[in-house]
Amino acid sequence: MKFNIESVIFLIYLLFMLGIGVRFFLKSRSGGEKEYFLGGRQMGPWVSALSAGASDMSAWVLMGLPASIYAAGLGQAWIAIGLAIGYALSWVFEAPRLRKYSIEAGDAITVPQYLSNRFLARSKALQIICAVIFLVAYTIYAASSIKACGTLFNTVIGIDPKIAMYIAAVIIVAYTFLGGFSAVCWTDFFQGMLMLAALLIAPIFALALVGEGRGAEAASALPAGYWSMLSGWKDIVNGLAWGLGYFGMPHIIIRFMSVRSDKDLKKSAKIGIVWTVLILAFSVVAGVVGHLLLGELSDSSTVFIQMVRRIFPGVISGILLSAILAASMSTADSQLLASASAFASDVYKPVFRRGQAGDKEMIWAGRYVVLLISIVAVVIAANPNSGTIMGLVENAWGVFGAAFGPTIMLSLFWRRFNFPGAVAGILSGAVADICWLAFLGKLGIYEILPGCVISLIVAVVVTLATPAPDAEVLKLYDRVNVKG
Repeated sequence: MKFNIESVIFLIYLLFMLGIGVRFFLKSRSGGEKEYFLGGRQMGPWVSALSAGASDMSAWVLMGLPASIYAAGLGQAWIAIGLAIGYALSWVFEAPRLRKYSIEAGDAITVPQYLSNRFLARSKALQIICAVIFLVAYTIYAASSIKACGTLFNTVIGIDPKIAMYIAAVIIVAYTFLGGFSAVCWTDFFQGMLMLAALLIAPIFALALVGEGRGAEAASALPAGYWSMLSGWKDIVNGLAWGLGYFGMPHIIIRFMSVRSDKDLKKSAKIGIVWTVLILAFSVVAGVVGHLLLGELSDSSTVFIQMVRRIFPGVISGILLSAILAASMSTADSQLLASASAFASDVYKPVFRRGQAGDKEMIWAGRYVVLLISIVAVVIAANPNSGTIMGLVENAWGVFGAAFGPTIMLSLFWRRFNFPGAVAGILSGAVADICWLAFLGKLGIYEILPGCVISLIVAVVVTLATPAPDAEVLKLYDRVNVKG
């Protein structure tokens, strides 16, 4: 283990994150379920916007995406373009309606709860199905963030990757366990600012060095076609398909539900869209400039780490590399809390306790789920055969987008949409995504695209083949639209 100034910076950063968790634990000890899982719907525009962005932009934006650009060229930039378009559309079209609808639909505090309340459903089938998908997909997603922490600590400090994963998991669990949604949002806010600063500063300085002739290789030495964005139709289609994930990503859209007012929501949208576009654009730049500055690397996922360490002294590089910790932790904490809230509110309380669980019991049920998922995620991340950081994110992203995206959008904009259609849409989307990955992955089409198409078709067909919603459900839909 190499103890240096970067190690000290990392330690200070981790203690700061823990301090936020302790602060909100002390502040909200008397709060209830809604306070712990949704922050009492009192999130301001800056915190909501940056928290939504940071919870999305996990370590893949500092390690996975730059690595893809570094290795394969600008053809991979379509991922960034697709994500930017999808994120902007979700804020503009999905966020306003979902916030209003979740309040009108029984003041729902989770996505499964909203979907059930949207149809005034007595059956708990939808909530249970959603919670199961959450637990499986979020465990895989959290594993990618924990794996990134292991790579970072191993590269910078020399600590064993597995030990680093355990340390990172303990810190993430601690402040999520203590402070709940408010702690997660505020840590995400600071981590979002740090991520943006790192991605703005490092590529600009690296580009300056390349311009001075201090790079490792000339642009002419790059692989053929490196600069072309038209490397193939699959790159374009698959890249744009990534944007579909935003419409069904629970840990992101839950932020839409937490904003305290419609006015703040509009401000959050502007802040969030600008932040995300900048992050994605400079992530692409980091991959290209990193190749020019560093030449060939044995592990392309470390391109941002190596670039920062070459340019800046220990204090600055320690701060900038903490952005990778920020990216990893800001996503993992949101995923853990979304899973915990889904299980506690949508399975434990209505099924196991039949509505008799109090606020404290609910909070502790959620905390136990946080702990369980973290343990399983660490086991997956520590397995050398678990795949790359980007690969784990891609798999989880696809399941969420295909399962929930079409159903949530139909629930917001189609008056005729009914409960059987929602159940069928979620199940068919998840199954289609997983089956495509398992059996048709060799075709080279990202599974989220066929998953979304199949989910949409099945949801529409089942809805039209079953009775229309009753008068009360239609009245709820109309009430939201009148207010909107």
